[in-house]
Amino acid sequence: MDSIKHWINGSYVPAGARTAPVTNPATGKVTGQVSLATEDEGNAAVAAAAAAFPAWRDTSLARRTQVLFAFRELLNARKGELAAILTAEHGKVLDDALGEVSRGQEVVEFACGIPHLLKGSFTENASTNVDVHSVRQALGPVAIISPFNFPAMVPMWFFPIALAAGNTVVLKPSEKDPSAANWLAELWKEAGLPDGVFNVLHGDKVAVDTLLTHPDIKAVSFVGSTPIAKYVYETATAHGKRVQALGGAKNHMIVLPDADLDLAADAAVNAGFGSAGERCMAISALLAVGPVADELVGKIAERTNALRTGDGSRGCDMGPLVTAAHRDKVAGYIDAGEAAGATLVVDGRTVTPDAEGDGFFVGPTLFDNVDTDMSIYRDEIFGPVLSVVRVDSYEQALHLINSNPYGNGTAIFTNDGGAARRFENEVEVGMVGINVPVPVPMAYYSFGGWKNSLFGDTHAHGTEGVGFFTRGKVVTTRWLDPSHGGINLGFPQNA
Repeated sequence: MDSIKHWINGSYVPAGARTAPVTNPATGKVTGQVSLATEDEGNAAVAAAAAAFPAWRDTSLARRTQVLFAFRELLNARKGELAAILTAEHGKVLDDALGEVSRGQEVVEFACGIPHLLKGSFTENASTNVDVHSVRQALGPVAIISPFNFPAMVPMWFFPIALAAGNTVVLKPSEKDPSAANWLAELWKEAGLPDGVFNVLHGDKVAVDTLLTHPDIKAVSFVGSTPIAKYVYETATAHGKRVQALGGAKNHMIVLPDADLDLAADAAVNAGFGSAGERCMAISALLAVGPVADELVGKIAERTNALRTGDGSRGCDMGPLVTAAHRDKVAGYIDAGEAAGATLVVDGRTVTPDAEGDGFFVGPTLFDNVDTDMSIYRDEIFGPVLSVVRVDSYEQALHLINSNPYGNGTAIFTNDGGAARRFENEVEVGMVGINVPVPVPMAYYSFGGWKNSLFGDTHAHGTEGVGFFTRGKVVTTRWLDPSHGGINLGFPQNA
C-alpha cells in the first residue's frame, strides 16, 4: 500500500501520525494512505517556500522560462503516466484523464510566454529630466487549494503562472486523490526547479486553515464548493491575502425549437455525464423550449441507454463517483426526484458496471418534467443526473438562468444567430457556449463564473492570472539634472 507523503523543500518528508485512506473508486479497494498535515507540517511547507522565494524571484526571466519549457516537454512525453494516476484515484476514464492533462498543459504553454506578459511601461521625460516606468513583481509564497474532480488540471490553472512570475508555491490537493500532485512535484524537480519553490502539503481542514492564516502566504487560489469558497475568501482576506475562490455551479443549457436536435442530444449527454457529472462545468439542467422536449428527451434517452459504465481503465464511457459517500448522496437525489414527481426516464441506480469489486457507481440518469422547486433542480448534485425542464419561451429560459444563484457556465443550442447574440448579451453567467456545451476557455482567456460561483474579482489563468500573481510598482527617476532643488514641502508638481 502506498504511503503518500508531503513534498517539502524538494523531497518527501516522513509520514506523520495522521493519515486518511485513498481508494480506487472503480474497485472500492484502499490503495494508499495519505498524510494529513499538522499545523507544524503546514508551517514547514510555508517556511520552505518563503526561504526559496528570494532566489527564485531574482532568477532571470530567461532561466525561469527554460524551466517552464523543460517541464512542458517532460509533461508532454509522460502525460500518459499522469492520466493513469487520475483514473486510478478519481475514477474518470482514461480518455477523459488525458484530456484533463492536455487542458492543464495549455496553461503551462501560456506561462512559457511570461517575459512578454510581465513587460512594464516607460515614459521618458514625464516631467523635466524625469522618467517614469512600471514593473510587475512577484508576490511571494502563494497557496493553491485544489478539488478532487480535476487533480491535475485545476492546479495547472494556477501554478505555471505563479511560478513563471517568480512566486513560490504550496499546493494542497484533495486528500481523495492526492498522488497527481506528488507526481507533478517530482516532474518540476526533474525540469530543474530549485528545491522549495514547489511544495505539496496534503491534508484536511488543518492544512487549509494553516495556509489561509499564515502571514507568509501572500495569495490563495481555491476551487471547490460554494460554501467552502466563501469560507476561504472570508478567512484569507481577513488575514490580508488576495484571493481567487471559485465555487459551485448549476449550469443550464437552452435548446431552442430551431436547434439541430441530434447535435443538442449529443451535447447534453457529453456535458451531463462526462466524468460522471463531477465537473463544475457539467450541464445538469436542460431547458427545452416549446415543442422540442418530447423528441429531444427521446434522443437523449437513446444515447444514454447505450453508454457503458465501469472501470475507467477498461475503455468504458463513464466511470464511478469518487467515494461511497458521494455515490450515496447522488443516489439520494435520484430518490428525491422520483418522490417529487419528476419523470425518471433513465435510472442510474440500476446500472451493472463493467468493473471488479465494489466500486462507487451510479449510472447516467435522466429526468423529464422537472419543476424548479425540486431539489434535483435547485442543488448542485455533482453527479450524472440530467434534469429536463420544459419552458414555453426563450424569455422564460433566460429568467431561470439569470435568477439562479450560480453563474459559472451556460450554453444555448440554436441555428438563429440573432437569438444566440441576444443570449450572449443578456445572460448573467461568466462562460457562455453557443452550440458548445462545455465552454471552458483557452488558457489565454480567463476561467471563472459570476454570482455565487466566484468570490473575489479575479478569474483563473489568462492575463487575469498574471495580474493576480504579480503586483505593480511605479518608479520615478531623475538622473540628468545634478542641481539641488532646495527645500519644498509642497506636493510634487510636473513641470
